[in-house]
Amino acid sequence: MQVLTTARELDLPDWMIFSGAIYQRALNHLTGRDLDYGIKDYDLGYYDAADTSYEAEDVVIKRAAAAFEPPLREMVEVRNQARVHIWFAPKFDETFTPLSCTAEAMERFVAPLFAVGARLGADDRLSIAAPFGLDDLFDLRLRPNPRRPTDAFPRIAGRLRERWPELRIEP
Repeated sequence: MQVLTTARELDLPDWMIFSGAIYQRALNHLTGRDLDYGIKDYDLGYYDAADTSYEAEDVVIKRAAAAFEPPLREMVEVRNQARVHIWFAPKFDETFTPLSCTAEAMERFVAPLFAVGARLGADDRLSIAAPFGLDDLFDLRLRPNPRRPTDAFPRIAGRLRERWPELRIEP
């Protein structure tokens, strides 16, 4: 909640906390582990197509870092989803067309299990986005994203199974 509250105060356009910050905490709860077990970072995505330069994103990264106290300061990873296509293809050697909003990014995650995001509204209501639904998460099922085949799935699945052996991995 501290990450969600601070992210809300930053008032970034179309912001959302997603990926490991959400699914890993849920897995920890479902498997009886400490909620912080395995959490390496908190992904904070926002969408600002007005300026997709690294310099503009860096201003937001520094602003967000200043808003969080340690250890969260080092753990919150801020990325403008409007510029992912610029660096993704060269870094991962995969085609990545531009996104139209933050939630669309989740449709391209490696697995439906990872594609869960949350936003805290001004009225303290939590909004959940899950383009593939929540069944994979609650069923402890890890399967490849049918919309984004990638050779990285077996490696990623192996790493997750080390932390959560209860996961049922489907090819």
